[in-house]
Amino acid sequence: MEKSMIKSILTAVIVIVVAGVLSLGFYYRSQRPSVASFEECAAAGFPVMESYPRQCRAGDTTFTETVPQPTATDIIMVSTPLPNALIQSPFLVTGEARGNWYFEASFPIRLLDSNGNVLAATHADATEDWMTTEFVPFRATIEFQTPATAAGTLVLVKDNPSGLPQYDDQISIPVRFKNSSSEGGGGAR
Repeated sequence: MEKSMIKSILTAVIVIVVAGVLSLGFYYRSQRPSVASFEECAAAGFPVMESYPRQCRAGDTTFTETVPQPTATDIIMVSTPLPNALIQSPFLVTGEARGNWYFEASFPIRLLDSNGNVLAATHADATEDWMTTEFVPFRATIEFQTPATAAGTLVLVKDNPSGLPQYDDQISIPVRFKNSSSEGGGGAR
């Protein structure tokens, strides 16, 4: 009789422990923030994969970042850096622009932090003959001091020697800064 009583108590304890573990699991799942987009997933602190485009995994669901495409793609195409790329000084800017984007084989480039402060101002140089309406490759190396903000914008400006506003054009590419003082560590967050 004593053995059957011990067996019954042990069975009851095991059932209570299993029920408790299952209840805790359901409780913690219900406490997990509900996310419906990449931005919400990243803001909730779920891991972000440093892929292109970036991906955030919340439990069994993966959200992919929507990357805005630069405007003027029929006039200028940037190969590097890609939108939301993680950059550090110095970094290379490459791509192609139609000849009328240049003046004297170059055009201005600015790197801004997320507050609009200019971190670097330089120019991209055509690597082939720019006196054409076809695409001409360009290249620029940009050096800058690491900013306090985690993100910024690379601005490629059509060179407009006339100064007439109807000939102004530019594209903006969002970037992220490696080792910024506001970056929350390396790799996945």
